[in-house]
Amino acid sequence: MGQNQSDEDEEVELSDIQPLYTIFMRECPSGALHLHEFRKIFGVQSTSEVEALYMETLFKSFDTNRDNVIDFMEFVAAVHLVLRGNLEDRLRWSFKVYDSDDNGKLDRHEVKRIIRIICQLKKDINMTPSEICDRIFELLDENKDGQISLSEFMEGAQRDAWIMDLLKLDTNARGWFRENLGKKT
Repeated sequence: MGQNQSDEDEEVELSDIQPLYTIFMRECPSGALHLHEFRKIFGVQSTSEVEALYMETLFKSFDTNRDNVIDFMEFVAAVHLVLRGNLEDRLRWSFKVYDSDDNGKLDRHEVKRIIRIICQLKKDINMTPSEICDRIFELLDENKDGQISLSEFMEGAQRDAWIMDLLKLDTNARGWFRENLGKKT
């Protein structure tokens, strides 16, 4: 797993912040990034209900102060996570995305909600959301209390490649930023 040195280990340089700020202020001159602007930045123009729900879920995960906008500091933190975050950071973020009630535990409803979205976005999954949810709980819920803690989530994801693929919520945002950051400045 850690044998290849990759883009994940690259640091975001200070010189990358200015173009990022330029993009941010061009897209949202008020200094507050709203959901529709977030979707535009990521190039999601579709009105697909699935994509809309997924983008809203991602947006909320980056809106750390829960004011329904992403300010520049939240945006920088999001970009930092996407471009530089290590596997542990990205798994913690994924847990936060799954944990819709913010109680620090995942129940079946929360997991199935995200899995439904993933199944609709990734057409190559051969299981139903319920089957996937059952398997996730079977593999991760070590104490069988019907909830997955952050530690169970982190440890389980790193033990099983199939689980890791589902839980890390790879949106290829890193690729998008690398391709588009230079084009918009």
